[in-house]
Amino acid sequence: MTHVAVFGNGSWGTAFAMVLADAGCTVTLWGRSPERADAINATRANPDYHPGIRLPAGVRATADPAEAARDAEFTVLAVPAQTLRGNLTGWSDLLPPDTVLVSLMKGVELGTAKRMSEVIADVTGAGPERVAVLTGPNLAPEIAERQPAASVVACRDEAVARRLQAACHTPYFRPYTNTDVVGCELGGAVKNVIALAVGIAEGMGLGDNAKASLITRGLAETTRLGLAMGADAHTFAGLAGMGDLVATCSSPLSRNHTFGTNLGRGMTLQETIAVTRQTAEGVKSSQSVLELSRRHRVDMPLTETVVGIVHHGTPPHVALKELMSRSAKAEQG
Repeated sequence: MTHVAVFGNGSWGTAFAMVLADAGCTVTLWGRSPERADAINATRANPDYHPGIRLPAGVRATADPAEAARDAEFTVLAVPAQTLRGNLTGWSDLLPPDTVLVSLMKGVELGTAKRMSEVIADVTGAGPERVAVLTGPNLAPEIAERQPAASVVACRDEAVARRLQAACHTPYFRPYTNTDVVGCELGGAVKNVIALAVGIAEGMGLGDNAKASLITRGLAETTRLGLAMGADAHTFAGLAGMGDLVATCSSPLSRNHTFGTNLGRGMTLQETIAVTRQTAEGVKSSQSVLELSRRHRVDMPLTETVVGIVHHGTPPHVALKELMSRSAKAEQG
């Protein structure tokens, strides 16, 4: 039986631990709080994130990272993107030498502008055959309720991707394989930035035409950046691109969409942060995505607009006027 360690017992880490257990794996779910681990083991539920949903018997919680990592064939990383390097530095000596490191995170590191798989490789020295990514339209509350969903598991080594696919394939969770790690990671990270933009538009009271335009042009700038970084254009038309973008930009379950909606309604950044319970990865990653676009000389006006609103205090109505007054161009440009 496949043993999996999941580091991070928040909403998505817990939901994916359920998927793995339902697929026949034994799962050790790590979280920083011993009290939460004890509560999960005692009640068979994670009351902080998925109250009322019973965890499978194959999931056991712990606050001891060594216990979680022991004999893990896959080590799943489900912590906030900006904390990955620090956390993984503390865990790296505990990990089995042949474990496959799986990123559930959808962000780009501040300062380095590195994707999560690059941070994993930096810290652990793992080669590309030991680093995988899971991404797609995966809103954690729906998956915890075992509603149907599809996803993408990406690794440069296709055989490893197929192993991970088998480890998380259930009647309600259908994973597809891909070898385009760059494209899959960029799709997951940039869609959070676009979801902020769509949320801001919704908070301002703009209509469906505006939101559809933002989603479509957001996909265009994500694809431009991906191609400049060596990704496959087909990835952005699939689950890791369009699929994830649509789910995140249209659902009230999306943290980034909700964060943007509050900004669009007139809340300040600090007020919005204060009422946001979980991490909205696009807030910080937007700066790193913009840095990537500048390094690769890719025009990303929506990303620039989000950074202006979120980090430089540009009023949303001013940002909208600036965005709409850009010079006209061909759609393919």
